[in-house]
Amino acid sequence: MKRLILIRHGKSAWDQNLPDEKRPLKKRGEKDGLLIARSFSAFFQKPVTVWSSPAVRALSTAKIFKNELGIEDQHFNIKPSLYTFNSGDLYSQIQGCDSEIDYLMVFGHNPAMTNLVNNLGDSYVDNVPTTGLTVIDFKTDSWENLKNGKTILSLFPKNLR
Repeated sequence: MKRLILIRHGKSAWDQNLPDEKRPLKKRGEKDGLLIARSFSAFFQKPVTVWSSPAVRALSTAKIFKNELGIEDQHFNIKPSLYTFNSGDLYSQIQGCDSEIDYLMVFGHNPAMTNLVNNLGDSYVDNVPTTGLTVIDFKTDSWENLKNGKTILSLFPKNLR
């Protein structure tokens, strides 16, 4: 079995004159990160491998989860190729995950996250919101051919406030 945990980055600030990949989280993004990470902690299982886009907003969200869930440094990875908005590119990255890893947590961007959640899981969402988390389980021993996953959890900030 493989478990994929997809998390869209937290709400980011647009009011600064920065390149897209340098935009920081807003205070709401930080609060929502804590809210979702703490809510997910009751469901969370180790060991998990974490991959994050290097974009400041995604990496900051990932670090909130790392701290709240006690994820070890050796399981925390920044992957430049995850700075993508294309679900095909995101899926290709996940397919390359080592088959020894059973739980993979990925922090990234929309529309890639929403499209992947809808393409791989068995429940549809219009839009994965900022800091939205979705867990999909697959009956497979390999990340190469993920399909027909079972969506077992969705945590969205507006449903927990």
